[in-house]
Amino acid sequence: MVVKSNSPGDFDKRISGLRRSLPQIIAVTVKNILLLAYGMTIGFPTILIPSLSGGNPHEKIVLEPEAISWIGSANYLSVPLGCLLSGAITQPIGRRRAMQLVTTPFLASWLLYHFSTEAWQVFLALCLTGFAGGLLEAPTLTYLAEVTTPNLRGVLASTSTVSIIAGILIEFMLGTFLHWRNVALISCSVPVLACLLLFCVPESPYWLISKNRLEDARKSTAWLRGWLEVEDVEKEFNELVEQLKRTSRSQAAEEASEEGQSTFNKKLKKSRQNLSMYTKKPFLWPFGLVSFVFALGHFSGMTTLQTYAVNIFATLKAPIDKYYATIILGIAEALGCILSSILVHFVGKRKMNFFSLTGTAVCFFVVATYAYLIDVKALQIASKHNELDTENRSWLPLTFLVGAAFFSHSGIRILPWMLIGEVYYSKIRATASGFSGAMSYIFGFLSNKVFFSMIASFTLPETEGKTLFQITEHFAGGPKLDNKVNNFVRMRKMKKKNLENGRVNKAFDGEDGEQANSKF
Repeated sequence: MVVKSNSPGDFDKRISGLRRSLPQIIAVTVKNILLLAYGMTIGFPTILIPSLSGGNPHEKIVLEPEAISWIGSANYLSVPLGCLLSGAITQPIGRRRAMQLVTTPFLASWLLYHFSTEAWQVFLALCLTGFAGGLLEAPTLTYLAEVTTPNLRGVLASTSTVSIIAGILIEFMLGTFLHWRNVALISCSVPVLACLLLFCVPESPYWLISKNRLEDARKSTAWLRGWLEVEDVEKEFNELVEQLKRTSRSQAAEEASEEGQSTFNKKLKKSRQNLSMYTKKPFLWPFGLVSFVFALGHFSGMTTLQTYAVNIFATLKAPIDKYYATIILGIAEALGCILSSILVHFVGKRKMNFFSLTGTAVCFFVVATYAYLIDVKALQIASKHNELDTENRSWLPLTFLVGAAFFSHSGIRILPWMLIGEVYYSKIRATASGFSGAMSYIFGFLSNKVFFSMIASFTLPETEGKTLFQITEHFAGGPKLDNKVNNFVRMRKMKKKNLENGRVNKAFDGEDGEQANSKF
């Protein structure tokens, strides 16, 4: 396939479609390495949590369950702060330099992980990774939009999420075979690689024109359109310049209409106009819709599963090593993203969301029923690496948890990010997108932070046939009750048998135990 050059003076020159597309693909791929680095920071807590939970006697840092819940959520909490500063940093220094700047906190966080000796250092590294992820939002989204042509923009945009999921999968794989400190050290290479490769791709021509760097903008456009000569892209370049001039003239006319007003009154009027746009239906309805879909995605269970995957697989007795199970989980997420990217253009977002929600709900319902039947009392926090007993193992929970990962990432976890760029009108799109992205990370923080509290609150023990002493001890934090109904006759037989074997002291058993206890 070949297409003609856009140059007005060289219409006979023919450029292949591959040559026109390849520079844009390369530029977006380099940008995606940064998103890969961010995905690795999201996947890292999954291998960090079991390592710091007390299962390894040689580990310097050991955390309590409350602190563990913060490991799974602290990075999400600091992302909105980065989002707020992202646009302010991107416009003055440019898209490419902003992306290179973000590699610094990524590198610092990985080094902090590797050399950490105190818990606060781990939490600081978590906050740094979240902050860096927020800083990424404006330069990566803007760069993608400004260096691609309309026919490639949608396809290349879908690779962003795939890159993040790939980063998560890489961390799962590294954590299976290496100590978490070594994983952190290896992960340092990705932001360094991204920073170096960004020198090899051009800055956005839009930004260069806005800074009146016209010759650099010509070279950038020529590079992105197939490594052409500057003269071959003169027509497209002139169109870009004219578009930006029209925008500048519109802003100048708006300022001229306010001539004669004081600076304070101008700023006050502009602030009121800007705020009023966010109190009207064109913002509130889309914002409510996107926020609702983000809430569904995070509270459907997948965010928590992704963070506590190792512990959940250990608790539900996966038939393979729990770290290998996380790799399968990551592969399922990646396959779901790829399927979503392909089918959404044919099926539509609405049907894909219903398909995703239904499949995810069925999978988690089956796993919940299985957990109830095998009498899971609490999440297994501390466990040894590669510890695997052969009793009561089943493929059922592993299969359906992997199924939930696939279904959720084929729709409800991915499509809200596509909606953000479509549901807001142009004048508020940038800011509204930032608000929506911040809501996503807030929901992610909440879903992980309240996980342990929900386990403690929603676990309803079976009290039928249990002694009052056993029940009060359960709710006081002592030995946990199982979900079996204790039949009176069976209890008597077991008590008699235990007494005969010398395993039970009658003074502390059953009703006698309660009476003995009441004397003290």
